[in-house]
Amino acid sequence: MFYYISKSNQAAFNQATEEYFLKNFKKDFYMLYRNKAAVIIGKHQNTLAEINLQKCEEEGIEIIRRLSGGGTVFHDEGNLNYCFISKGEKGELINFRKYSQPVIDVLQSLNVNAKFEGKSDLTIDGMKFSGNASHIYRSKVMQHGTMLFSSDLSRLNSLLKINPLKFKDRGIRSIRSRVTNISDHLASPMKIVELQSEIVKHMQNQFPGVKEYVLTQTDQKAIQKLMDEKYLKWEWNFGYSPKYTFERLISFPNGNILEVELDIEKGRIYRAEILGNCIKMGNINELENKLINIPHHKESMLQELENSDMNTYFLKINLEEFMKAIF
Repeated sequence: MFYYISKSNQAAFNQATEEYFLKNFKKDFYMLYRNKAAVIIGKHQNTLAEINLQKCEEEGIEIIRRLSGGGTVFHDEGNLNYCFISKGEKGELINFRKYSQPVIDVLQSLNVNAKFEGKSDLTIDGMKFSGNASHIYRSKVMQHGTMLFSSDLSRLNSLLKINPLKFKDRGIRSIRSRVTNISDHLASPMKIVELQSEIVKHMQNQFPGVKEYVLTQTDQKAIQKLMDEKYLKWEWNFGYSPKYTFERLISFPNGNILEVELDIEKGRIYRAEILGNCIKMGNINELENKLINIPHHKESMLQELENSDMNTYFLKINLEEFMKAIF
């Protein structure tokens, strides 16, 4: 077995590294990493239904879809992430308790009342500090999870807060839980890098012969390529979302009301309906048709509509106001 401690704090790089290790090595891996502020979406989720897009954009938050299922999580540098990649027998690969046990063991050795609860959560005194998810590739499983140590929990709530009534889809919804930081339960102050060291020591004791892995130039180039072609692409992070319907009714201070319904598949609009007391009935079909096949993506829509005169379709609604109705 190898253990690897990432020197990168970029979520896209670390997600790409996990996939690279999973698909290109026969050896088992244990990986530890921290990301700068990022929102990590489960593979089968509708990204726009899970996040506060405006808040994420204002704060420059990286939004990355991961390879595994489960719900959306917030990462920052107060959160230590682990990833276990292991070979196994078909039908016995997924075992959340087994692969999260090292985390529980280390915390219990520090007199923290950490427990495995439910399907895949780790808790302290009934409050969640770790969510776990897995992905099977051939005869291997990758399980990864969070370890909230000193994360900004208020920021977590503001970035993930969204109105789910705007979306109708079959995507997996995140279940919000009461969360806590490990640092709040330690008898003596400790730094997150010290917890990381304790976990590495535990793994070295549990798996004699485990060696640290250092990325080669070949590894780095392959990870960068996977990052550029997948984890930094809108098509993966947003466009991979399951088929969904977006609905929104918005009222403007001047009394105008605009109601929009969009059907989206593979990230692109395939049906659009626009209603309200401010539309010009004879022309609105032209705008609805313009939206067909455009990605449900702000920059793409602005590029497509920037030369359109909104006065052709609406009474006193400009492009900026129309964009508020479709995101």
